[in-house]
Parts: sequence; C-alpha cells; structure tokens
Amino acid sequence: MALRLFNTLGREIQTFEPLKPGHAGFYGCGPTVYNYAHIGNLRAYVTHDILTRTLRAGGYTLTHVMNITDVGHLSGDSDFGEDKMIKSAAERGKSVLEIAEFYTEAFFHDLDRMNIIRPSVVCKATEHIADMVELIRRIELNGYTYSAGGNLYFDISRFPRYGELAMLRMDDLKAGARTEIDGNKRNPGDFVLWFTKSKFENQALIWDSPWGKGYPGWHIECSAMSIRYLGEMFDIHAGGIDHVPIHHTNEIAQSEAATGKHPWVKYWVHNEFLVLDKGKMSKSTGSFLTLQSLVDSGYDPLDYRCLLLGGHYRSQLQFSFEALDGAKNTRRALADKIRALSESAKNSPESPAQNPAADAHLSAFTAAVEDDLATPRAMAELWGLLRDSGVPPAAALKTALTMDEILGLGLSRTLEKAQTGETPEFTAEIEALVARRTAAKQAKDFAGADAIRNTLKKQGIILEDGKTGTTWRRG
Repeated sequence: MALRLFNTLGREIQTFEPLKPGHAGFYGCGPTVYNYAHIGNLRAYVTHDILTRTLRAGGYTLTHVMNITDVGHLSGDSDFGEDKMIKSAAERGKSVLEIAEFYTEAFFHDLDRMNIIRPSVVCKATEHIADMVELIRRIELNGYTYSAGGNLYFDISRFPRYGELAMLRMDDLKAGARTEIDGNKRNPGDFVLWFTKSKFENQALIWDSPWGKGYPGWHIECSAMSIRYLGEMFDIHAGGIDHVPIHHTNEIAQSEAATGKHPWVKYWVHNEFLVLDKGKMSKSTGSFLTLQSLVDSGYDPLDYRCLLLGGHYRSQLQFSFEALDGAKNTRRALADKIRALSESAKNSPESPAQNPAADAHLSAFTAAVEDDLATPRAMAELWGLLRDSGVPPAAALKTALTMDEILGLGLSRTLEKAQTGETPEFTAEIEALVARRTAAKQAKDFAGADAIRNTLKKQGIILEDGKTGTTWRRG
C-alpha cells in the first residue's frame, strides 16, 4: 500500500509509514455530548471512516480510538466560558450524566445511519480520570507546571516546540490574542491541567486529586486516553481544522512534556469546515442542522454521505439543499445501475467476474483514495467503471462493490433491498410518512399519528419509537 496523507505537522503530503509494520494506531477526536451532532460535526467522522476503510483495505490491522467528552469542555477551546455539559443539563432539567448518556446514544445512532464503522475503542472522559491525574503528575514532575488561584497550569514557556503544529511563534502570543485574559496565567497561552472548585462553584462532577477536589482541563483527556490505548507514540491523530491552534497544539505540548518522546504523533489529519451561506455551521450561534432534520426533509442519511464524498476533506464544502438534492440523485442513479448490473449478470452466466478493464478502474480508484483520501476522484472512477461498456456485468458489479467497501454508500444493501422491493423511491416514501407521523405527534394529533402507523403496518413496516427518534423495519 502506498498511502499518502497531508500531515498538518509540516504542511506537506507524506507517505504513511507506521511505527509498527502492518499496524496503524489512530486517534480521532470524538464528540462533546451536550447536544445532537450537527451535520458539520459529522463531516469529521466520515473523513475518519474513509481513512479507517482505506487502511483496512490496504491490509493494516487498525486500532481506532475515539473519546467521548462528558466532562470539562468549556464553550471555547481555551479556559474560559460556560461548561457545555453543565449548561445543557440546566436547560433540560437533567443531570450531567443523564445528558451525556442521551446524546452519546444519539451520536452513535447518527454514525450507524451514516454507515460509519464504529471505533475499536470508545472511551469516556469520566471513566479515565485516574489516567488524567497520573499524566498530569508526570508533567508536574518534569517541571512544566505551576499553581495559581487554585488551578494547575501548563507553562508553555518551558516547552520550546510549543505552537509547532499551528506554526505559532512564542513572541506572537500576545495577551488577549488567543484567550480571554486570566490573571493567574504567566503567559496568555498557558492552559489549565486541573481545575479546583475555584473555577465553577457549582461544578457537577469533581474528583479527588493531589491538587485538591476538582476536575480536569479539556485538553488532558485526549492525551491521557490516547496514550492509555495507543502508547506513548502512535501513528495518526485526526480532527477538525478548528482544533489545530489550541486543542491539538496543547495536546502535543502536554503529551511530550510528560513522556519526553517526540514526535508524540507522526501524522496529523484535519478536515475542513462544512459551511452554510452565512458561514461555518455552529451550535453556539444556532446555525446548525442535525442528521434527523435531513431525514425529516425526505433525505436518506447516505445522501448526505454521498454529498461529503463529492468534496475533498481538506477543502471547505458549501452545504445547500440543492447540492444535497444532487447527491440524492447521484446515489439513486448508483443504486439503479447496481440493480441493473445484478440483473444483467444473472442473465449472462458466462460473464466473467474478473476483467482487465475492471482491474484498471479498481487500480485507479485505489490510487485516488491512497492519494490523501481523494474521494471526488474515487467517485469519478466508480462512475467510469459503471459507464464502461467494455466491462462485463459480473465484473463491473464485483468491482463496484469492492470500491464501495471504502466509499460506504451501502451498494451491497441496495441489492438486498431490491429483493424485498425496497427501492430508493420506496425508502423515501416510508421516511416521508415517518416524518409526517413525527410532526403529527409533536402537534398532539395522536389519531393522525396512529393512522400513519396503521397504514405502514399494512405494508409490513413496523415502527419503533426510541429516545433518538423513530426507526422502521420490515415485520
């Protein structure tokens, strides 16, 4: 395999050479579970999924670790603002852990609907406080910390390589340039490793520590849990581009200060934003869409995945419903072509499943995904295969399904559903009825909601209501 990735550390395309031959260790920043993921958030996880599938297709065994932030994430990447978990719990009249459990379940429901392979290891911050305390102790023993105002800070002046990932110069970190001024800090870029109750009087979750009862800073959780499951040096760390200047920069400083090993991570992979007409999608401004909102509008979650694959992960992608309509039509056309190839292959038993032209298309497809996960080129190669009249149906079908093991557009499921009559049109009709029933329930039109349920039941469709919405299946 000749995988090449754009490494944010150095800003260049580099050939992937794992620390351990044949194995890849991969940490991807997970969600802060205080609200539903918005579709911009989900772009990161589709990028991680394409990387996961590409590594596995290349023959690597993979350990993919994802954190769940259920404590200590403030409303900014730095050390000020409201705690998102506490704010959400207060607004909804729930405990912090109840909020975390609900939105964690909702998050993985979204991942499943997007056909995103779940990570090998999912680790919650609240279950790894001891790992964080131990890592902070190592940082402290190595002389990188100071106490002030009841909090324990990381002193960035003690770490000469600070800002290397974001290409920041220490002299340029002026007071107030990156963070709200904190009188306890020696440098404006210093960050908290451990908070005591001096930060929030009503902090819901606190633990004993050598520095007093309190809770960890947000940045330390990713360092502690990645080291716990991947070791003190590992291959790939991925996340959104917004994590580069503060969160990932701080992760590097504290991890290498603790272990003394450099580089802590060899390859940094960052996806760009999904943007609306008015700018970056953001929960804080209220300008965000959930996956369920797309479903309620008649789209399949894989339509959105198809839209994302049409743009390179390192380029900003403009979202519009017109673009989503185009992706929906593209996926429907793919499904139609796959069903037609399946029928043709059945009617042409002499059609070979291997073919030089098909192999050439697959080689070009593989070269595309191995070239920094170039999914737009990969999609073009899939269409090139399907439009090539010189490729026998059986070979085209087999090769297309092989390509889809990386693209993840559910083409094999298309064949399964075709056997039960579940065409894209059928699925869209069911989803529209489910959305109408949801709207009826919200309007307290329970008779109308029951009528829709009974209509679907007569068609052999069973509805199941859960915490994250309504799903359907054949009875």
